Amino acid sequence: MKIIDGHAHIGYIGGWADVGITGEQLIAQMDRFDIEKTVLCHEDNEVTLDMMQKYPGRIIGAVYVNPLNQSTVDSMENYFEKGFKAVKLNPLRHAYCADSEALDPVLHKAEKAGVPVCIHSGHPPYSLPWQIGLLAERHPDVKVMMIHMGHGHGVYIDAALKMARRYPNLFLEMSGMPMPSKIREAYETVGNDRIMFGTDTPFHDPSVELQKVLVSGVDETGIRRILYDNAAAFFA
Repeated sequence: MKIIDGHAHIGYIGGWADVGITGEQLIAQMDRFDIEKTVLCHEDNEVTLDMMQKYPGRIIGAVYVNPLNQSTVDSMENYFEKGFKAVKLNPLRHAYCADSEALDPVLHKAEKAGVPVCIHSGHPPYSLPWQIGLLAERHPDVKVMMIHMGHGHGVYIDAALKMARRYPNLFLEMSGMPMPSKIREAYETVGNDRIMFGTDTPFHDPSVELQKVLVSGVDETGIRRILYDNAAAFFA
């Protein structure tokens, strides 16, 4: 079965995480798990661009933007012209609230370019599902992916589902979210086209993330949608 990994990183992440993977190791991992394409982001967008050029057809570039750093906002169009298909935002990393007006210029540019916005969720006070819901409400013509669909806290996972049911432009990605049953709930109650597979490499192993989908109770058609079809349409 073909797979698209909707969210991954390369490089070394120090501190509390102490994890890392090189570009070559990422490609080897993709081959090992039959992952056809990976959506990749790196704070240095030139690193992602280099991977796109080294491995054509394997890497979908997501422009990493810090809305508090105007130079990264100003460079968005440049990377869209070079083939990047999405925007990556991490409120936790850069210490801004996900519903802040500071994000509006970023989403306006994404809307103009016709690309989706992928945003980290699950950590107060910056990236709560309710905040991402308000952002999606304010930009109804932008497809917004809530990465981790609330992450590890049950209340936040529940909120991610509620927000996605309320806002039709809000999509869910399930990496790091520990409850397989919530993948099925998202598929059945949010929409069969609005839940996607991701690994958050190198933070999580593909074998674990895949197993959550396989044991979720979703039927074979649903597994195919979650692992490939939905991301293929989202990042088209």
